[in-house]
Amino acid sequence: MKLAARVSRITPSPTLAMTATAKAMAAQGLDVVDFSSGEPDFDTPEPVKAAAEAAIRAGFTKYTPSSGIDELRQAIADKLLTEQGLRYEKAQILVSCGAKHSLYNVAEALLEAGDEIIIPTPYWVSYADQALLNDATPVLLPTKEDQGYAINPEELQKLVTPRTKAIIVNSPCNPTGATYDKRTLEAIATIAVKHNLLIISDEIYEKVLYDGATHISIATLGPEVAERTVIINGVSKAYAMTGWRIGYAAGPKPLLTAMANIQSQSTSNPCSISQKAAVAALKLGGPFTEMMVVEFDRRRKVMVERLNAIPGVSCRMPGGAFYAFPNIGGILGRTGPDGPVTSPQALANYLLKEAHVAVVPGEPFGSQHHIRLSYATSMDTITKGLNRIAAAFGKLTA
Repeated sequence: MKLAARVSRITPSPTLAMTATAKAMAAQGLDVVDFSSGEPDFDTPEPVKAAAEAAIRAGFTKYTPSSGIDELRQAIADKLLTEQGLRYEKAQILVSCGAKHSLYNVAEALLEAGDEIIIPTPYWVSYADQALLNDATPVLLPTKEDQGYAINPEELQKLVTPRTKAIIVNSPCNPTGATYDKRTLEAIATIAVKHNLLIISDEIYEKVLYDGATHISIATLGPEVAERTVIINGVSKAYAMTGWRIGYAAGPKPLLTAMANIQSQSTSNPCSISQKAAVAALKLGGPFTEMMVVEFDRRRKVMVERLNAIPGVSCRMPGGAFYAFPNIGGILGRTGPDGPVTSPQALANYLLKEAHVAVVPGEPFGSQHHIRLSYATSMDTITKGLNRIAAAFGKLTA
């Protein structure tokens, strides 16, 4: 059997692969500390579960409109208007099976052979692969750790060509936890308007912010910006609903219509029950999210402090999301039982084998000097895992 060429361009999601490996080891009875999973460890809020149960009891278990039920699309429109002052018709909103699905719908509707899409690095692992699956070329825009991973407008401008179709903005960012200030967003918007680029604004971590920060959507910077921005969001991170698989997109009507047509021929509607649950999350989930972020903040400080105490490791304090992205350049080159540890992937393999700690290596995020750890886990787990990491690093010889 000859498979399509696009299959050879991508690899399985490394974050999901590492999580699956950790769970498989745990199923064998091994005590594995899992820092790889990108999901809150909190249970879904009770009002959300109650809405889902009510939907089941009411028989709301059939097909819905493929773009999502009106009630949920209206709740999303209300949320965007109330929180960000953005006005969208329901026809400009598409509910999909998770934010990843929403992003893929954008890629399918927008990209084709010869197109380029600019992706700031470090980046979430699926951005580049989704572009490759749709015959486009990901163009990587490096950012600097010592500058807070901010986008340099001059460097962005240099990457724009007649083939550039879009730029991705992810704030707060997975994996770095970096956030973009208004000045940075304005510079990106100016370039996008000048070159008529689509801005794909991934805002899935918008509510997971620290130190009094507030989220700024690039779409709020004016009508010219809004009309060329598609917002990607969902309920998975803010309301501990990763398994419910509800994401959404809001943006220019022609693009959203095309995305809806694609979805109607691929997945059809998202889960009916999950849609009812998402309505409850958007309307009632605020206090839960605030509680969760307070706890994430506590864990964030402990994890970063512990990482920075390990010789050879340095870690910036993330401003959002729930990941630490330590620089392990001072560890690389040391020797373990199987020889020199020369890459983040080799270090992740060493930690999993020798310390039973699962982390995600930096390479799939576009970094050769970092690993990613999630602090969306208990404080006891964080303490145990970092004790193991410190001990394992201490066993490596120079």
